[in-house]
Amino acid sequence: MWTVIYIAPTARISETIRKRLTEEGFLVQVRPINLSKQQYEILVPSGELEEVQEVLNSILHS
Repeated sequence: MWTVIYIAPTARISETIRKRLTEEGFLVQVRPINLSKQQYEILVPSGELEEVQEVLNSILHS
């Protein structure tokens, strides 16, 4: 089961987050939500949610 952990406001930000999480060894999906607003969901397997949240926080605050 995939869970949304973040909604990125641009394609560039979603790609940066996907790349960094993948480098940390996580499975990641990026899915456009609304093409007119250019927002993207970042999804990860629900079993990895807590671990991914810690890494995501460090990515967002660096």
